[in-house]
Amino acid sequence: MPRPMPSPSEHNDLSASAEHPALPAHASPASTGLANDASQHPASRQGPNNGTAQVTTPPPRRSSWLRVIIIVLVIAAAVGFVVYRIRTNKAADQQQASGARAMANRPVPVAYDLVQQRPIPIYLNALGTVTAYNTVTLKSQVNGQITRVNFREGQHVSEGQLLIEIDPRPYQAALAQAQGNLTRDQANAANAQAQAQRYNQLYAAGVVSKEQAQAQESTSGQAVGSLESDRAAIQAARVNLAFTRIISPISGLVGLRQVDIGNVVAANSSSGLVVITQVEPIAVIFTLPEDQLPQVFDHMKGGRHLTVEAWDRNNAQKLATGQLVTVDNQIDTTTGTAKLKAVFDNQDGALYPNQFVNVRLVLETRQNAITIPAAALQTGTQGSFVYVVDMDHPVSPEQTQSLASQSDAAGRRSRTTGKSGSETNMPGSGDSGAGSRGKGDRNGGNPAMRQTSYPVQERTVEVDLTQGTTVVVRSGVRAGERVITDGEEKLTSSSKVIPRPAQHVENQQSGSSASLGMSNASVGPGQGSGATRLGSQTGTPNSNGGSTNANGQGGQSNQQGTTSGAPHQ
Repeated sequence: MPRPMPSPSEHNDLSASAEHPALPAHASPASTGLANDASQHPASRQGPNNGTAQVTTPPPRRSSWLRVIIIVLVIAAAVGFVVYRIRTNKAADQQQASGARAMANRPVPVAYDLVQQRPIPIYLNALGTVTAYNTVTLKSQVNGQITRVNFREGQHVSEGQLLIEIDPRPYQAALAQAQGNLTRDQANAANAQAQAQRYNQLYAAGVVSKEQAQAQESTSGQAVGSLESDRAAIQAARVNLAFTRIISPISGLVGLRQVDIGNVVAANSSSGLVVITQVEPIAVIFTLPEDQLPQVFDHMKGGRHLTVEAWDRNNAQKLATGQLVTVDNQIDTTTGTAKLKAVFDNQDGALYPNQFVNVRLVLETRQNAITIPAAALQTGTQGSFVYVVDMDHPVSPEQTQSLASQSDAAGRRSRTTGKSGSETNMPGSGDSGAGSRGKGDRNGGNPAMRQTSYPVQERTVEVDLTQGTTVVVRSGVRAGERVITDGEEKLTSSSKVIPRPAQHVENQQSGSSASLGMSNASVGPGQGSGATRLGSQTGTPNSNGGSTNANGQGGQSNQQGTTSGAPHQ
């Protein structure tokens, strides 16, 4: 049966529902808001021939898939590179660890010093100034002209020695005048006494009155009194005459003179003639903090005299030894210090007035103290320690050379690893390979590698006190053992060393540095003279004329081994 034809309104509803199935039948296509809605683009719904409606589809988006594939490939490459670097670094770390172990077994040239058991002074340090024991400024006590100067500037004069003469003639004349007056008055006094005796006899006979007799006795007394005045005038004239000869009141050094022959000087003028300082003995004034005064007073009990040592400006050479005389009776409130005075014999003239010195006030001397050089003391996480050479377990020269060969091989492997692209910082990775480029066997031509080496022990020590460059320890080492003082920065508890004793030479010039490769250290207290402790060079010559340090780093013949020249403080 044929279907009935739909009405135009029904046809529009059906067509709208077919194009937009999500919309109700009565909804208008224009209200959809869809970008690809055919109703929004009427031209696209006409066919090429019959004008019938057609819906166009967008082209496929292939560029987005290509972008995703590229990003995935980049991420995969980055992850692969990271995995490769991790594996490479792990291999390099293993190679570095093996090289470090081999380098640790290489013998290290070091310098050592002996542990000593000896008396050591315990002292306080201070700064002092040398002061003349006595200082005299000579001045004239009479007026006159200088006629003689009997000394040379800087001369050592003795007590009572004549230094300057003033013209004595005016004072000689005054003395003669006083003596003449005495002679005259003596004659007058004798006459007056005779007159008084006669008047006394006449008074007894009743010839003269009593008043006349008493007047003669008074005249006689006055004449006798004038004699005493004349004698005093003579004495004063002699004193003034003696003042024309200026003598030295003390023994000491004469300074620069202020007057010359022919100058007229006045009595008690403001400017002196010359200054004399007594330097034998001589004094040193120094200060100590008030907190240290109780220690000084405790050791001065019972009349004990404390020893004082005077050292030079650099604290390297002892100049003199004296005794503490006294402590000032008050503390300076501005500085919180007290002044102390020590006296030195100074027979050798080592001390000079106003000289600056370092003072050591010795409180006591500790007997049988175990001492080590301060350069040997190291500090770690476990406290203070030292490296001790184990002389009881030597390593033969053959074993020493074998250890050196192993370290050289490790250095070459490390250098090869470095060339392969691994950026590793291995000790001796470059220099060891360079040093191995020689003629023949490098270790076979190295005298140090044919020496007997010794293991080291890391000993923890208990420090009692430190005095200058000497350390007193309570435990950890014994007298006679060898502690390393130079080259210890390259050591571990499993290292082998080639020891040699530290050299000591006198330091002639204060503050002078030692030769290349040596380390300076002043001699400990109580040794009496300044010295410089010279450590051994840490480099040993190789077969090519270069040098090889303790890290196994070699050099060519035109290179000199560098050594540590920094002073041990």
